[in-house]
Amino acid sequence: MEKDEFIGQVSQEQIDEWKKKHKKVTGIIVDGHIGYLRPVDRKTLSYASSFGTKDPFKFNETILNNCWLGGSEAIKTDDTLFLSASAKIADMIEIKDAELVNL
Repeated sequence: MEKDEFIGQVSQEQIDEWKKKHKKVTGIIVDGHIGYLRPVDRKTLSYASSFGTKDPFKFNETILNNCWLGGSEAIKTDDTLFLSASAKIADMIEIKDAELVNL
């Protein structure tokens, strides 16, 4: 495997196509494998949150599966790779600063 090649890697053309549809694509790299994810939307976050306190791994699995665009399926099926990817799932949820002002 060359320096910039990962198991599950797709072409730049495919990434560009996903970007047209989803505006942003995130790659998650675990032990030589790569998966591609779209941004987390409100619907996915709401669904995943319904598992949150009862089963944190189900929360991560729900985000991963619902935002998955392509790549190495081993990230989703191999427990070691999944657990490593799970540690980064929260980083995918973008929260921008908001400000309240009296008018």
